[in-house]
Amino acid sequence: MKISVIEARDLSEAWFLCLCKIMTEGHEYKIDRGSYAGQYRKELDYVTIHIKYPGTRPLIPDVPQGVPPPSTMEYVESYLPYLMTAHVREGEQYTYGQYLEKQIAEVIKMYKEDGFNTNQAFMAVGNEKSIYLSDPPCLRAIDTRIRDGKLHFFVYFRSWDLWAGFPSNLAAVQLLKEYLASEIGVDDGELIASSKGLHLYDYAWDLAKTAARID
Repeated sequence: MKISVIEARDLSEAWFLCLCKIMTEGHEYKIDRGSYAGQYRKELDYVTIHIKYPGTRPLIPDVPQGVPPPSTMEYVESYLPYLMTAHVREGEQYTYGQYLEKQIAEVIKMYKEDGFNTNQAFMAVGNEKSIYLSDPPCLRAIDTRIRDGKLHFFVYFRSWDLWAGFPSNLAAVQLLKEYLASEIGVDDGELIASSKGLHLYDYAWDLAKTAARID
C-alpha cells in the first residue's frame, strides 16, 4: 500500500495535482461491485490532501479550453442542500444532509457554549444500515477543529470520483465550513481530505490527460 500526500494552495490546484497523481501512479483494475461494475478505473491506495487556502475563489477548477468543466458553481449551489438538509427527493436513497443537518446545529452549539478545546465536534455520515444500500454514502465523516481562531475541516470519503465528484464535493464542503465558521464566530481555516478510494473511471482518462497536460 502506498500512502500519497498532496499539498495544495487551493481546491483547484488540489484537483489538478490529484489528476496527475492518479494518471501516473494510480492502480488500474476492473470493478467487481459498485458504480460502473465491469468497467475500469485508476485509483490511489490511500491519499491525504492538505489544502491551505480552500476558500480561494473560484472554488471549482478552471480547466483548459476544450475540456468540459467537471462542475459549475450553479451545480454546487444546487448540491448544497443535499449536503446540509434532511430533505430527500423522489428517487434518492438518502442525502448527506439526512445525517448531517442535526449534527451541524449541534457542532455550532458545542463550540459556542462549551469552548473550542474539544475533540467531540465530529459529524458522521451513514449508519449500520448503509452497507445494505446499492450505493452507500461516499462521504463518511466530517471532523472539525478550531485552532488559532480558525475552523479546520477533516473529511473522509470511502470512495471518491475525482472527475465527477471531487470538485463539487469539496466546493460544497468548503461552503459548509464557511457557514459554520460564521455561525461560531471564527475565521475560515484549512481543509484536509482523505480517501482510500480516490479514482478516475476509464471514460475520464483522456480528459484527465488533457486537463493536466500529461503526455
